[in-house]
Amino acid sequence: MAIGSLAALLQPNLILDTTIEQLPPSLLEKYHLRGMVLDVDDTLLPTWDAELPPQVLAWLLEMKRQVPIWLVSNNLNHRRIERIAQQVELPFLMGAGKPSRRKLRQAVEAMNLPYEQVAMVGDRLFTDILAGNRLGMFTILVQPVLVKRLDGKSWVRHLEFWLAHQLGTPLAIAPPR
Repeated sequence: MAIGSLAALLQPNLILDTTIEQLPPSLLEKYHLRGMVLDVDDTLLPTWDAELPPQVLAWLLEMKRQVPIWLVSNNLNHRRIERIAQQVELPFLMGAGKPSRRKLRQAVEAMNLPYEQVAMVGDRLFTDILAGNRLGMFTILVQPVLVKRLDGKSWVRHLEFWLAHQLGTPLAIAPPR
């Protein structure tokens, strides 16, 4: 794979400078999105938690009324991911191994929608965004839901942004509309 094509695969369709619960429902209509696949860890809640924060729970319930949603996580803890999914009665897949496309493909096919009409929403470039872009999904990068650290970002996310920049990925933040 050429460096330029990897840089393109790391470029989300939309980068929000907010956490997921700030993603406005109007974006679904604006970008003609009819389904969503959501990452779980650090996108919906911190990796060690199993209870959705109230604002994320309310956001999920609102979005679920508008489009089908699947949770697709790299996490291997079935009981934890199932518990999270049950809070909003969402289907889920765990052990996804993103950037592997296999489980994303399974979720989108279950929705019976074209890939370009399904958003892949996550907090990581080299897993969530890369996997979604490899399938032609509409990719949305959100800020991670993390306990505050020195710079507000995990070191892995910081490294991903640095590497993507070195590869030529612009990564410009777009305001939500």
